[in-house]
Amino acid sequence: MNKEKILKKSQEYTNIIQKGKNIKNKYFKIFYLPNNTTLYGITIPKKVGNAVIRNKLKRQIKNIIMENELYIQKNYNYVIIIKEPAKNLQYQILEEELLKLMKKVRK
Repeated sequence: MNKEKILKKSQEYTNIIQKGKNIKNKYFKIFYLPNNTTLYGITIPKKVGNAVIRNKLKRQIKNIIMENELYIQKNYNYVIIIKEPAKNLQYQILEEELLKLMKKVRK
């Protein structure tokens, strides 16, 4: 994923979480807010696992987003929060669950 597509400032995360809508399932909670560009932020709480596990999940989510950009609604900013049960999933199942949720964002 390009660095230009990643949310960087804490204020951006806070704004999307406070003003945006959200959808969730057992593995993810996604906050989204309409915008002129499409940006992503990924957060993982420490209770999910140690830094190695959290970084692996982040890399996998970034890869899923990169490979499936055509299926994700454009002109939204997203904050994706990964829940603890997601650490035990295989990559294919992780991808299916995330894409199911991202498709619900459509208007």
